[in-house]
Amino acid sequence: MPLSDVRTFSDPDDYAASIRGSQTELTILGRGQFAAKITKIDLPRLWMQRFSDNLPRVGHSALSTSMRGRAVFSFRTGPGPPLLWGGAVMPLTNIVRHSQGDSTFQHSTGSFSVGCMSLPIDEMALLGASIAGCDLAPPKQTLTITATPSAIATLQRLHAAAGRLAEAAPEIIGNPNAARGLEQALIEAMVGCLDHSEAREDRMAQRQHELIMRRFRQVVEDHPEEPLYIPEICKTIGVSERTLRTCCKEHLGMSPKRYLLLRRMGLARRALRRSPPDATSVTVIGTRYGFWELGRFAVEYQALFGEPPSATLHRPAE
Repeated sequence: MPLSDVRTFSDPDDYAASIRGSQTELTILGRGQFAAKITKIDLPRLWMQRFSDNLPRVGHSALSTSMRGRAVFSFRTGPGPPLLWGGAVMPLTNIVRHSQGDSTFQHSTGSFSVGCMSLPIDEMALLGASIAGCDLAPPKQTLTITATPSAIATLQRLHAAAGRLAEAAPEIIGNPNAARGLEQALIEAMVGCLDHSEAREDRMAQRQHELIMRRFRQVVEDHPEEPLYIPEICKTIGVSERTLRTCCKEHLGMSPKRYLLLRRMGLARRALRRSPPDATSVTVIGTRYGFWELGRFAVEYQALFGEPPSATLHRPAE
């Protein structure tokens, strides 16, 4: 049965955990009150999702097993600050065709607004053969598609209209006949983008840098609550510090040292938000994440999150 759901968030971790079909981690880079929204719509064959957040951030997402067997596409839903996706600038006319095991970083300098759509692989392959005259099954390597401005504008308009229905009139989406018409319009718009598009495969150097970033991410995932240091990471993944800096600048928009610092700040904030204040302290949590200059930690924490760590610890649970 067609259904929809719209949720808003003030906590980055809750937001990341609610993005369907993806294991996502966010590292917030800018000060301010975090605000995000996810709109999910399930039609008989097509699944779509809209998500947006308001602060500069680095995100890492990996398609989960729930998306195996589906062809997945992502695109920007509207204009905004520059967005790095997989180490390349992503303009409004680009669509990402995800591989089945896709894992990538995104870096936004401000607000972030992206839409996703997916169809069963066999259906996408049939559409590609019968309508677009090409293979639209998930590629072995993630591809970036450049659609024509008119085609992507049509897709973005219909995607936005579906999102507005989910918020204002979800009963329309729940109507089987209306849902079928909406689904067909979205599918036609997506195929229209892919039918008149240019595919750009990553150059060899870009693929090598992507592999390095995958190894970098694996080291981070293997040590989720431990402070990590650049020489140790370089030794583990077998690259020089200079190469790692280059790759991180491409994919994260910053040095690996800065990213790891901000990530540890985010982990400390999560622990402060979730710990009973009578059972721990800022000192205990700060040192757990490798901050031994606690005065400096407090200053940098307030500069990043707009409040001292003690205020986060004593904030009532939401």
